[in-house]
Amino acid sequence: MSIQAHFLAQSIRYIQMNPTRIKNCIDRLSEDQIWKQPNESSNSIANLMLHLEGNIRQYIVSGLGDQADVRERSLEFSSRSTYKSEQIFDKLSQTIEAACLVISKLDDQQLDRMYSIQGFELSGVEVVLHVTEHLSYHTGQIALLTKMYLNQDLGFYAGLDLDITK
Repeated sequence: MSIQAHFLAQSIRYIQMNPTRIKNCIDRLSEDQIWKQPNESSNSIANLMLHLEGNIRQYIVSGLGDQADVRERSLEFSSRSTYKSEQIFDKLSQTIEAACLVISKLDDQQLDRMYSIQGFELSGVEVVLHVTEHLSYHTGQIALLTKMYLNQDLGFYAGLDLDITK
């Protein structure tokens, strides 16, 4: 497998890990908890999901996939109980699926090409890395909020021995 194919496959694999983790969290929570803003400087889980959907759509589906950029970023953070969490999750999942399809079809030229997205000049490789990292970062925030609200282990690594050193 070429380095390019390996990079794209692993990016898709890491991106696809996150919806399951987010779903694990929102299935445990009430709508009130999902929309709860811990403080004025923090976002609710619902706002984080809206933000992730907008970011992934803008960077991958629009940016790399050459679709129209219709993102309204400020609405991702200002929405309050506008949608049910399942609606947001479904939209996020569909966007992730569309993004993974775009990523799976990228070639060397597209990975090397420079793109202007959200005011940044990024190569295709940087765009894929940004989305992978950004999705994981906010998934971690969703997991932390869930743990804080419920005082429960989320079981992401249940059944695995994470003390193995080799």
